[in-house]
Amino acid sequence: MFKASVEYKELRLWTMKHPGFQRERIAEVVAAYFRFVMLSHRWEAMESSLHDIQDKVVFKLKAAGGLVKLQSFCKIARDAGYHWAWVDTYCIDKYNNVELQASLNSMFVWYHYSALTVVYLADVPPSSKSGALAESVWNTRGWTLPEFLAPKIIRFYQQDWSLYLDDNSPNHKESASIMKEMEDATGIDARSIIAFQPGTRDAREKLQWASTRVTTVPEDIAYSLFGIFGVHLPILYGEMKQNALGRLLQEIIAQSGDITALDWVGQPSRFNSCLPADIISYRAPPCLVPSLSEDEIESSVSSLRGAVALESTSKLYQELDRLSPPRFAHRRLHLPCIVFPVTEVRRRSGTDRDEETNTYGVEANGLHDLQITTTHKFSQARRAQQQFLLVRPWDRRLLEHLDFAELPAFADDAESLGNWSESESPLQDSPPISPVEEELDESEFHSRALQLIVRLGQPFSAFLLAQRRGGEYARIASDHHIIVQVKDMAFVHSMMDIRTVMIL
Repeated sequence: MFKASVEYKELRLWTMKHPGFQRERIAEVVAAYFRFVMLSHRWEAMESSLHDIQDKVVFKLKAAGGLVKLQSFCKIARDAGYHWAWVDTYCIDKYNNVELQASLNSMFVWYHYSALTVVYLADVPPSSKSGALAESVWNTRGWTLPEFLAPKIIRFYQQDWSLYLDDNSPNHKESASIMKEMEDATGIDARSIIAFQPGTRDAREKLQWASTRVTTVPEDIAYSLFGIFGVHLPILYGEMKQNALGRLLQEIIAQSGDITALDWVGQPSRFNSCLPADIISYRAPPCLVPSLSEDEIESSVSSLRGAVALESTSKLYQELDRLSPPRFAHRRLHLPCIVFPVTEVRRRSGTDRDEETNTYGVEANGLHDLQITTTHKFSQARRAQQQFLLVRPWDRRLLEHLDFAELPAFADDAESLGNWSESESPLQDSPPISPVEEELDESEFHSRALQLIVRLGQPFSAFLLAQRRGGEYARIASDHHIIVQVKDMAFVHSMMDIRTVMIL
């Protein structure tokens, strides 16, 4: 087809006139010829497939059902000067499993490198006013999220294939009014929409973006996010939604060391109890607890000087600084934690035994007493025999808040955490010397260790774990975040139970 094109003939003529032609010129012509347009749309009842149009001239087919959409889309692409157009309903052989897997794992990249992405809003009537785009069902679908974020250039078309709001600008991502509408509709700030970068950074925020989306095929709610997080995993239709979402979340945590994906409220997954059963568990904002000002931290540090032994603060700091990132192995999460053993779980009086949820009072060493409400049933016999823990999952970002003026930053992105060596296993007995210990003198080290203790003394979101017969633990889900606080931050020994807990 390229050889039959005007571009090819012009290129041949140019090379004949310029014997010392440059390869860059050829590359430019070829790249321009093969620029392509992508379609983002909501599937409708009468969609056709590849086998309905293969080896046929699209514009000669009888316009009916989904073919009307295909012909209109191709006309938009052709009139804009492009030779190639791609639409998922026709450009993927869904009966070829190898092609289907490759396509689904590549779609984000294809949309990103498209010369133009056309968004067709079948439910937005002609001459609609501002706000119609936000109300379109297109904004509720799982696959349309990456199809919207990935492209650099995008244009919205209404039901009759006229431009939304009659905006004839070449790129609707540069339209302030349309981007403001999309920001309000999706909860994604306009800067992220315009300059989105895939990756595992800010995982919790991206999961919240997807939490309102739905897909026809249950597993697609996870598969549609592979490109957004920059991960490549097998597409295994039939594995069920919890397994698909579990594999995605497992990969996010493994690549980045970011534990914010564990911040959710809802029902636990059968894949792993630390992960949610459904993406909707990320719909609520992440858990935020009040934080101290820098002046308040400095005041607390001053009050602790002399009250806390240097040896204790140094040991706590060193133990936490040497912890390895969380990791998964055989669906088991190896989670570094500060552990507070539970001494008593008692059912609150007045709770109806027939209710789906029950409220329990929980006491743990070193923590203020608290109440939790959960669908989990604590039998009296099991409470006497089973070990329970309240744990603070260790997040290395807590060290970043300290005053490291001239030390390397402890970044939480995948690149930084990916440099941890295999020798720094969570289970090893003698971790290597911390870089912090090597570069700080004793007084500076003690000061920053006290800062850490002050921050650890503030309220935090904890996990309640119950030990299982095999020795690993399971997270007990609550209907709200479990917020706890240490009784006395000067009593450092209450925070010294630092270990990697295996959670199934």
